[in-house]
Amino acid sequence: MSESIVEIKNLRKEFGELVAIDDLSFNVGKGEIVGLLGANGAGKTTALSILLGLITPTSGTIRIFGRELEHNRVEVLRRMNFSSAYTSLPSNLRVEENLMVFARLYSISNARQKISELLELLEISHLRKRVSGRLSSGESARVNLCKSLLNDPELLLLDEPTASLDPDIADKVRKWLRQVQRERGIGMIYTSHNMRDVEEICDRVLFMQNGRIFAEGTPQSIVAQFHEKSLESLFIRVARSGDVEVIGEEAK
Repeated sequence: MSESIVEIKNLRKEFGELVAIDDLSFNVGKGEIVGLLGANGAGKTTALSILLGLITPTSGTIRIFGRELEHNRVEVLRRMNFSSAYTSLPSNLRVEENLMVFARLYSISNARQKISELLELLEISHLRKRVSGRLSSGESARVNLCKSLLNDPELLLLDEPTASLDPDIADKVRKWLRQVQRERGIGMIYTSHNMRDVEEICDRVLFMQNGRIFAEGTPQSIVAQFHEKSLESLFIRVARSGDVEVIGEEAK
């Protein structure tokens, strides 16, 4: 694997008696797209929140770009970004105004040019003067993706970025993300309930259940390991059973 830009070791997060993350360890290489899969409650969002510094882990270590996140949060976060289909930008600002605010937070020198390029790339230049609160969910998702690339991040965290998109735009976004990954060498951590996204986008998949990783590999190798027809059929099997130990024994 290429040089690691994310190194997580023995991560644990407890909320009272609930263990949301249980001894989680994984790496992400430079330019690698790693998918975090799992049913609701598997621990994906908690893991992303910890990587963004929004939640403090109970124990374990996180190194991003070779730096411990706990002691270098601002420095590390300046080199990464985040997009989610479920996060809204301030609704009373126009699209261009919202993007300018974030460009200034990241000290982008050529902000207007950068914003124009990203809006054109995602085919939403016509939304520049629209009020953000009046956008459709699909339009908002693409504006969020523009925001996530303003600072030319080395690491991009994507939480179900195509969840609000119609099939045509979702296909364009998948191709666009692959293009960005190839051209800029951005590492990505990608969560999705859309298995087509995962199969087309991810180099490697970490399948989570109950805060732990129970399968890791390429989408194809995981499907073969569990003798399933597709990632979707495995996902459904895990979600309905919930007992990954039994599923693992059945795969042997």
